[in-house]
Amino acid sequence: MSASEIRSRRRPLIGLTTYRRRAQSGVWDVQASFLPAAYIDGVTLAGGIATLLPPQPVDTAIAHRALDSLDGLVVTGGTDVDPAAYGQDPHPATEQPADDRDNWEFALLHAALRRGLPVLGICRGAQVLNVALGGTLHQHLPDIVGNNAHRQGDAVYAASAISTVPGSRLVQLVGDAVEVQCYHHQGIDRLGDGLVATATATDGVIEALEMPGPGFVLAVQWHPEKSLDDLRLFRGLIDAACDYATGRAGL
Repeated sequence: MSASEIRSRRRPLIGLTTYRRRAQSGVWDVQASFLPAAYIDGVTLAGGIATLLPPQPVDTAIAHRALDSLDGLVVTGGTDVDPAAYGQDPHPATEQPADDRDNWEFALLHAALRRGLPVLGICRGAQVLNVALGGTLHQHLPDIVGNNAHRQGDAVYAASAISTVPGSRLVQLVGDAVEVQCYHHQGIDRLGDGLVATATATDGVIEALEMPGPGFVLAVQWHPEKSLDDLRLFRGLIDAACDYATGRAGL
């Protein structure tokens, strides 16, 4: 069976990390693991099958077992990464960390990178990837750029024009420049090992990073799930996941 036949018959299975937060529905007020449906829609509209990966106790063996059936991984948006993970004290504007989610996503990322699983990071996901590989973050971008252009607050996403780096995987997917939807008050500072910056905003803030090479490891600070009329990033992940599944099957 050819790779094109595999692609036409088999949708890749994509794992998406989730929040663990208080949720209210009707008479219920409980702790729950959930994810905004737009992330799931991005995967399914692009041709994948979505499955959720809730935070839970983790070690290396559990992380690898969780990935055994997956063809790709999306590390989604959410709360700030614990500054202790990159050797800093918390800024007054830094959110209370979710240690269970940090530990879960760090373990999943390290396991995914070891096996060459395609990875797409979104907003927090870009920050998790960078910190997992030894990088650091700017904890509060208004201190760096002097304004709130990257996160206006009150759930209002900011439109931002970004420029991509020639020769990168990102430029192959979205072109030289694109307008995106942002909602982040933190950003990439020192890059993690093996990562390169592949897009910047007009104020110089890093808006995307990736790992050069044959594998698909790409992360963006913006929210592609907020603009599902443009599925290019999700389709890039799905194409890479199809290739991964084909290679794993030995076909």
